Amino acid sequence: MLRYALTRLALLVLGLFVASALIFLTLRVLPGDVAQLIAGMNSTPAQLAAIRERLGLNEPLLVQYGAWLGGILHGDLGTSLLTGAPVVDELVQKGEVTIPLGIMAMIVAMLIALPFGVISAMRRGRADGTALNVGAQAIAAVPVVWAGMMLVLVFAVWLGWLPAQGFPRGGWSDPGAAVRALLLPAITIGVIEGAMLMRFVRSATLQATGEDFVRTAAAKGLTRDQALVRHGLPTVGLSIITVLGLQVAGIIVGAVVIEQLFSLPGIGRMLVADVGNRDLPKVQGELLVLTGFVLLVGFVVDLVHRAIDPRLREAE
Repeated sequence: MLRYALTRLALLVLGLFVASALIFLTLRVLPGDVAQLIAGMNSTPAQLAAIRERLGLNEPLLVQYGAWLGGILHGDLGTSLLTGAPVVDELVQKGEVTIPLGIMAMIVAMLIALPFGVISAMRRGRADGTALNVGAQAIAAVPVVWAGMMLVLVFAVWLGWLPAQGFPRGGWSDPGAAVRALLLPAITIGVIEGAMLMRFVRSATLQATGEDFVRTAAAKGLTRDQALVRHGLPTVGLSIITVLGLQVAGIIVGAVVIEQLFSLPGIGRMLVADVGNRDLPKVQGELLVLTGFVLLVGFVVDLVHRAIDPRLREAE
């Protein structure tokens, strides 16, 4: 187990290194001049040259990448070109919105996917099971922006239960207001991700019903549903853990869109604004942190899967 964990950790570090190189090079091909953006349209060539010299933009790309990578190794993601604030500080501040939003969305997704996926499989061939399956497929195809607007229309405009946009100025100093502000965005992401996950839970549950140990338990006197619940569902959990790790990427993408729709001051909204402003150090840091988070979740899922699945340990 230790050797496997060290191998996966080495792959994680390698993946982060490759991701950092791709992010750095990709951002350098975006149109626009950072120096021009900072100095303004009426700037002189001398002013532009001075800004490029001060920011190191006239250095070779390899030198710029090496400087950025060296800062990362010391916990420094750079400084915003426009605000002058450390990128790490801004990520921590915006993460107070994005991280709780992601956690709430994942909880909503699991509350939908796990029970309804199992029920849909156990009621296969019946009207209610078919209705659940068709409903999940329809919801999974709904664009997240449209779903968010419909939820705002119902729960914010018509019913007035939840705020339509914004986040409390005091942040989490008022937990009740903060949770209410994130509830609609989290439901928007969670419902769609939950519908996608529900289809997988249903398929995994149906596959478990065909396993020999489930049929054997049924042959010993248990009903099909009893055999599935007692002996089949524990094996389904292993597959669900893997898929939950993959769902994290979908939740991050959904957060970028939803934070724009609901005017939430999170990492996703900040990323979109920084791309438009060509604030390369911030964009680099934001993309690297999001990529690293996805890779870290995959690393943890692999370790958990190997720890609870004896078949993988026996294969070593």
